Amino acid sequence: MKIAILSDGGWGSALSGVLADNGHEVVMWGPFAEYLDEMRSSRENRKFLKGIKFRDSVTFESCMSEAVRDAALIVLATPTQYLRGVLSKLQLCYGASDNALLVNVAKGIEENSWLRISQMVADFLPEADYAVLSGPSHAEEVARCVPTAVVAAAKNEAHALLVQKAFMNKYFRVYTSDDVVSVELGGALKNVIAIAAGILDGMKLGDNPKAALMTRGIAEVGRLGEALGGSPVTFSGLSGIGDLIVTCCSGHSRNRHVGEELGRGKTLDVILKEMDMVVAEGVRTSIGAYTLARQAGVETPIIDEIYNVVHNNVGAIEALERLMNRSGKNEF
Repeated sequence: MKIAILSDGGWGSALSGVLADNGHEVVMWGPFAEYLDEMRSSRENRKFLKGIKFRDSVTFESCMSEAVRDAALIVLATPTQYLRGVLSKLQLCYGASDNALLVNVAKGIEENSWLRISQMVADFLPEADYAVLSGPSHAEEVARCVPTAVVAAAKNEAHALLVQKAFMNKYFRVYTSDDVVSVELGGALKNVIAIAAGILDGMKLGDNPKAALMTRGIAEVGRLGEALGGSPVTFSGLSGIGDLIVTCCSGHSRNRHVGEELGRGKTLDVILKEMDMVVAEGVRTSIGAYTLARQAGVETPIIDEIYNVVHNNVGAIEALERLMNRSGKNEF
């Protein structure tokens, strides 16, 4: 089948290999024609996935209407804060597709509106079918065909099964779910906890606090997710604790990196400048997580402190002391 990937980033590039290996006709679209030309000529995404060659069958198209024409799947791989602009363009040419299933592979919550990506999509394409693909899956490893397992969630089981069939192969295993809310929130909220894990790494505090942080962090994510309409069970799976583990522990994690640099004493402005165009979704998602928790009346002490460290200039040591000095309570 024809599959259009709307992204010129690392994750979309990695997934192009998965889909091409499965025999699909893969077309990549990006907002910058010159960069697409560079990827076409070099057969490599040198900015976001250096050293990995595109499969010979992957093509590149700067015109979105041509990219999605007759496509059965459209993969949304654009960072959340830039997705609205992409959706506004897609709204104008979606009719050229083959009633394509929209498959979101980004992880985040939109700034200011605090909408999940499925809610953003519904604003522009309310009649389009939607699925989300998420889980512990760094682009750098997927691109090298490292064994990976993720979950595809859709309200309609047939749509989740279609995504499973399109993506699954000997190194990329796909499970299915009908819990879109939890899969989206798990992928977004774990980035906030990963910043906290990175801060502990930067402070060189050892393994005990990080284990406690990750455990209590997934508990917070689950509580908030349930309050927002998700199922607690889903957060114990690949899109919840699985994604949390890899993001909190991996050297590939951009969000953990931001936290580590904060823990070493750098300011957020300096860190983001050094990262150039590489996106760490957790920085903005921390505002959304904090806001949604307040609106839902859910206690989220770790999320609250990361919000304070990242956006209110609270010191990491002070935040850690406040967490440790909270009143005693039953674990569950």
